[in-house]
Amino acid sequence: MKIDCIIVEDEPLALERTREYVEKLSFLFLRATFDNALDALAFLRETSVDLIFLDINLGEFSGIQLLETAAVSAQVILTTAYGEYALRGYELKVADYLLKPFTFERFVRAVDRAASLLPKKKPAAPPRKFIFVKTENRLEKIVLRELLYIEGMRDYRRIQTVNKSVMTLQTFAEFERQLPPAVLCRVHKSFMVAPDRIDSIEKDRIRVGDRTIPISETYKARFFRLIGHRPAD
Repeated sequence: MKIDCIIVEDEPLALERTREYVEKLSFLFLRATFDNALDALAFLRETSVDLIFLDINLGEFSGIQLLETAAVSAQVILTTAYGEYALRGYELKVADYLLKPFTFERFVRAVDRAASLLPKKKPAAPPRKFIFVKTENRLEKIVLRELLYIEGMRDYRRIQTVNKSVMTLQTFAEFERQLPPAVLCRVHKSFMVAPDRIDSIEKDRIRVGDRTIPISETYKARFFRLIGHRPAD
């Protein structure tokens, strides 16, 4: 079972260690990393994940405060250097509590415990060939093999295909629920791209036809993992 996860950690070395542990487990798919809880909260309000690796001391808005919001519906593994928060963590029904520095073996046990608490996912349905999106007073058919990218434009999203552009109020979060990252991948707060349609990648820029699309830090790790490469320095 594939488990979508994020890391919320403000210590660079601790973040890198947790990222390395995540990448060792093939069933974990890292969607994004955050160095503060407010950015993580904004992400979680639009995107659902299965598991959160969450530090507690994150400045003005703590990991505990994030846990107390309605945006968190995932299993949570707390990662902290302070043992005194353990009781509060368990009151909030976290899956596990990792005291830094923790070993890979202890990390795996925590992930296994969190995985056992996740609802069983249904077998994957056959790949979709098209979707319908609402535009003005009609439903417009979008053939997925013709999809190039989607661009956010204030309240609207502009769907660009090989043959047409379609404006819709459908949100990026709705597209992410409809389609897997292999078909349509979020790379920026204002862009999703069809990986099959990418012509080239240079540092933090994607080329799709004559359009250049930025890759943001929030989505960089997930995107490069999807295409099987590490980000360029």
